[in-house]
Amino acid sequence: MDTPVGDLRSFLFIINDAPYGNERPYNGLRLALNLVKRPGVAIRVFMTGDGVLCARRNQKTPNGYYNLERMLASLARRGQVAT
Repeated sequence: MDTPVGDLRSFLFIINDAPYGNERPYNGLRLALNLVKRPGVAIRVFMTGDGVLCARRNQKTPNGYYNLERMLASLARRGQVAT
């Protein structure tokens, strides 16, 4: 995905599901983490409703589950995250 100089593609991810119980927040954040690595791409993540629980500190994740707190921290270093 080559973009001309000065051309920036922006993506907004809206997370409104609880962090565990279904895979929608995980899949959205996984896609955002992969897109933010590409040149010329800007990522924003907005969490609302139960989605704000994805940003909760010191999450106790069920065995075999991913840690959304760590995923968001990594994304926040490269993109924009808002609750």
